Amino acid sequence: MTKKEVSLDEALEVANKWLINDPDETTKVETGNLISRGDIEFIQRFSNSLLFGTAGIRGARGAGPMRMNRVMVRVVANAIAKELLSVEQGDEPPLVVVGYDARYKSQIFAQDSVRVLAGLGVRSLILPRPLPTPVLAYTTLAKKAKAGIMVTASHNPAEDSGYKVYWEDGAQIVNPVDLKIAQRIDYKNPPTEESLADYEDVSILKGGDELIKEYVDFASSFVSPESKREINQIYTPLHGVGKEVFLEVFEKAGFKKPILVKSQAEPDPEFPTVSFPNPEEEWVLDLAVDLAVEKNADLVIANDPDADRLAVVVRHEDKWRCLNGNEIGALLAEHILSKGQGEERLVVTTVVSSGLLSKIADFHKVKYVETLTGFKWIVRPGIEDERLKFVFGYEEALGFALGDSVRDKDGITSALVFAELAAELKAEGKTVMDLLNQLWDQHGVHKTALFTKRLDPEIDISADFMSPWRVSPPEQIGEFDVIEVVDLLIPESNLPPTDALVFNLSNGRIVIRPSGTEPMVKVYVEVIESVINGDVMSAETSVDHKIEDLLHGVNSLFQVEKDL
Repeated sequence: MTKKEVSLDEALEVANKWLINDPDETTKVETGNLISRGDIEFIQRFSNSLLFGTAGIRGARGAGPMRMNRVMVRVVANAIAKELLSVEQGDEPPLVVVGYDARYKSQIFAQDSVRVLAGLGVRSLILPRPLPTPVLAYTTLAKKAKAGIMVTASHNPAEDSGYKVYWEDGAQIVNPVDLKIAQRIDYKNPPTEESLADYEDVSILKGGDELIKEYVDFASSFVSPESKREINQIYTPLHGVGKEVFLEVFEKAGFKKPILVKSQAEPDPEFPTVSFPNPEEEWVLDLAVDLAVEKNADLVIANDPDADRLAVVVRHEDKWRCLNGNEIGALLAEHILSKGQGEERLVVTTVVSSGLLSKIADFHKVKYVETLTGFKWIVRPGIEDERLKFVFGYEEALGFALGDSVRDKDGITSALVFAELAAELKAEGKTVMDLLNQLWDQHGVHKTALFTKRLDPEIDISADFMSPWRVSPPEQIGEFDVIEVVDLLIPESNLPPTDALVFNLSNGRIVIRPSGTEPMVKVYVEVIESVINGDVMSAETSVDHKIEDLLHGVNSLFQVEKDL
């Protein structure tokens, strides 16, 4: 029997079990059609499963364990329940908080999850309707739950669904928990319908509006009662679930209601006005900026569809400027640190984010830590050292965390605090760009860029692409001398080993790392220039030229596509 025949037989065995246990007629028909074809796609779809990592799973909806569907969700929920039950839990069963966004199938995925948990003796609390991810993260920690599950694909395209997992510390799962859950994922033997509890089971608690009120009370408390509130804002949730909670938080905090981009205000799983609802892409905010011009607004605020990211466009001298994640992070950090006190305060960012936060932290005499990318790492220094008070963390991909009650990025609370910052500056006759220029004057102009190189899906990125950079690192990139090379795969880097290289330059740095989800390498570039005699504009122009030089330098070493 050939290898292909063995694979076909194995795939058939799995597919038939999925066919029997699939409650969804659409994917059931798709599975039947795939079985009938028996081609290579069928074998691929049923001979492996979606990878469980980066705090959960994410992928396109469809039939089989290589897609997101009701059977796959039940398989993963089963693994989470068994991992919870493998740990001594005391007198009462563990509690899991479950939330969901407004994408297709998200609600039924959440309901299937709590039914699987209840069938295995695990209690759950399901949120009352589609809600932002920060509400789930807050509730998980506030209720002292053993785990949290958020059914969301965040800013992915409309055809995707996702499943994000938190553990009892309120943060996204990391090693060893993620590996243990992954090892328990048994896609070859999916749960049967009979093994699931009824949705009305007593161990499935149905959350009410009081859970949302608790989050609103928490988020709205982040602004000072005495601070200014006069600011004209445009807001878009990009067809996601942010609007209702966002407006409640701003109202309770005393802000005038933002003007909504009506065509994007309500949840819509089709995301009809944007092909890709990621606010990192400037064109996604075009409708909001057009409305801001029409309404003579001061500020545009956007959340991604699950409202854990924040994008900001600001007006300065009648021009509109889309701030990147590093600029928003620096502004929020300065605002937060200038209002508080205490050397035990902690700010955190990642190895691929700007170095400006470290200088702001030094100025305010607070602790500063760099971690790997992702909020599962950013919140961890505050969890692991109880002597420190985590006040702010960010990553360049528009993620910001304020305080220690939401141990993940929170696009709503960070939006509120940014609005407070903008309102205070407006009252002084200044803009957000004035403050950014002030920070640059004080600490040097810091500018960043992200470049990408897409690779052949068949190549081994670490062996074929990264290895030559490790073996023979360049001594110069463009006009910049390489001062030091840090290999983050080596434990001496003080970070969990990861496939990334840091090239520290005379006045900047480059970080190269493979994408965790695509056959692609990301190149993060930063250039720093001191400001002479307050001439920020000249320093900024110089930095822009140097970033282009670095791009050409990297381009001479491998072909790069700029991430526009």
